[in-house]
Amino acid sequence: MDSQRTRQQIYDRIRETSRDEFILEEMKRLGFWNRTSSTPSLPEEMIKKEGELQRELHTLLQEKQRYSNKEQALKDMRQKRMAAAKEKRKATKEKKEQERLQKAAAWSEKKEKDIVFLGNEVSGGLNNDEGNHVLLQSKGLPVFDSALDLAKATGLTIGQLKFLSFHRKIATTSHYVRFSVPKKSGGRRIISAPMPKLKALQYWVLENILNKIPVHEAANGFVTQRSILSNALNHIGKDVVVNIDLKDFFPTISYARVKGLFCKLGYSEKIATILALICTEPDREEAMLDGKTYFIATGKRALPQGAPTSPAITNIICYKMDRRFKGMADKLSFSYTRYADDLSFSANGNEQTKKVQQLLWRIKKIITDEGFTIHPKKVKVMRKGAKQEVTGIVVNKKAGIDRKMLHRFRGLIHQIAKHGLDNKKWKGGNIISEMIGYANFVAQVKPAQGNKFKAQLRQVFSNPAIQQQIQQFGLNISKVTKEKPSTPSDKNEKKEGDKNWWDVV
Repeated sequence: MDSQRTRQQIYDRIRETSRDEFILEEMKRLGFWNRTSSTPSLPEEMIKKEGELQRELHTLLQEKQRYSNKEQALKDMRQKRMAAAKEKRKATKEKKEQERLQKAAAWSEKKEKDIVFLGNEVSGGLNNDEGNHVLLQSKGLPVFDSALDLAKATGLTIGQLKFLSFHRKIATTSHYVRFSVPKKSGGRRIISAPMPKLKALQYWVLENILNKIPVHEAANGFVTQRSILSNALNHIGKDVVVNIDLKDFFPTISYARVKGLFCKLGYSEKIATILALICTEPDREEAMLDGKTYFIATGKRALPQGAPTSPAITNIICYKMDRRFKGMADKLSFSYTRYADDLSFSANGNEQTKKVQQLLWRIKKIITDEGFTIHPKKVKVMRKGAKQEVTGIVVNKKAGIDRKMLHRFRGLIHQIAKHGLDNKKWKGGNIISEMIGYANFVAQVKPAQGNKFKAQLRQVFSNPAIQQQIQQFGLNISKVTKEKPSTPSDKNEKKEGDKNWWDVV
């Protein structure tokens, strides 16, 4: 029974082959065909050939029937092409999706180990990792092959480094605390003091990179073993002294200039970008919206007045300017020094005093070439016979201090001893800090008189009634009353004439 076929199966098989070929096939299957017996009327090969031709004819007839209807033929062709195109698109889509997932995984892995974006307008060079290792090593500077190396060296994760250096025009957090201090010339100066984490990172950059770069011999501000006194000593007893201040000193040093500095030191554009972002910040204004505080940038990134890295960067960037001023001053037989944004020139002799106008013209040209601006209200030409000052120190015959200021200070100490601190002022700032600073300043220039002032302050501030007032200023009484030796080389003791790192311009 298993060997029997249904009628429909027989019809289907005959249509697929031919009648004779089917009979031959069935005879073989049922065992009636014996190859050793005599051959049938048609040889087996002819029967098979006839079956093949029959199938080809059947196929051609189907093709003819299909193409006889042109519209149907075109429709079939379109459907076939659409099906093929659909399959191709599906395969392409699957391939692209696979590539996308692979790229996303690689990108996620890269972001965990590298910094690839730090904000609009500053991220263009983050794909350039090529630095000059030979140049860096010759300067004794640390070498970083990647942002991860820099993060590890500073003790941060790559995410923390990115957070502290990321640039946003509108931010919900700020890495700086902004406050104002009085200017000596009047008005208020905005100070941008870094928050602890950024401040620690900036100090790392200062100690490990910036402080290893030598500055010009004429630079006396914020340099070890140099001060306002060393700056003034070069101009004592001169026939003419010229003082010039630079306007908006720190804000003039833009992010692009700072980045260029780090590139010039030998760092790759990637590392230079990160370091420049760490050391710069735009001016910002606070705005409230829906109960949330936003910090909105009002200008371009530049050196902030308050960052510990700012003075060192200005000294390095001003090296070329200092060299040009020194060369020009030597040609005109003048002495030259610079303390931050204060430029001082001096000379002896009638011939030199006649060259002041020529000196001023050349100074203006060099300052303009170097991208700075002269403060128009702070250009002083002091000739012999009048009081000559350099960074607050009188330099007519020897390093001295303005007598009127000394008398005022002595009188202020006397008034505080009698009546307390109420309604007392000294230079408009925190009176306690200002008085201690001025006493240290005097001790630097005139040790005997300065130490006498400091002893008087310790005695006055030891008064219990005044101590209560001192506490209102948030100062540690022990630090105020503790005696310290006064030496010009004491770097930890702030001198009154020595500016804070932000007290420039």
